[in-house]
Amino acid sequence: MNDHPVLARIRLNPHNRDVQRDLRDATQMHRTVMRMVPDNLGDAPRQQTGLLYRLDETDTSTTLLVQATQLDPARLPTGYGQADVKSLAPMFTALRQGLGVRYRIVLNPAKRERLPLDEKGKRGRIVPLAGADADQWWARRAAEAGLDLHVMTPTTMDPARPRSTATQPMRHSLIRYDGTATITDPTTLTHALRTGIGRAKPYGAGLLSIAPATTT
Repeated sequence: MNDHPVLARIRLNPHNRDVQRDLRDATQMHRTVMRMVPDNLGDAPRQQTGLLYRLDETDTSTTLLVQATQLDPARLPTGYGQADVKSLAPMFTALRQGLGVRYRIVLNPAKRERLPLDEKGKRGRIVPLAGADADQWWARRAAEAGLDLHVMTPTTMDPARPRSTATQPMRHSLIRYDGTATITDPTTLTHALRTGIGRAKPYGAGLLSIAPATTT
């Protein structure tokens, strides 16, 4: 894939009914975000376009960040929010070993629980991680993604709540990590930035954002 992704930064309109619905239902949010990619991309349009997204919330506003190789915010519902789109090519071009960066990511830290021997052959249950276990999970995944973490500040987020079905869990636990790191492997990091990290990508997890660390 040679095309660099673009990033849409959408400041959501809190009075819009579609926004209110999507913030309550992660399945609906996923459907709305997917409206921004082209039609007729087959059975896996999210994977084909590398679409990832994250909600960044402050006391006064909520911003939806959406990354993909093809995005058209004009396809969002009328009045959904104010969108700005920029190419991420300069960010990818600037990646180099030893560069200090600031990062932010929302993750769904989890592990697959092993089953007893008498249940061998079945897939284990997915167990969410919290506290030190989640921190260790992120540190390990960051190292695998080409980042040497210096600072990690965890913030427990409201869980993503997909619409419940017989086969779909009711919620995905989410933790936001902010901090600083040093790039150890630009090639591996490029892949992680493009494809995301961890589970629950359709529900707002996995999008890694980085920027050069400020120096004083």
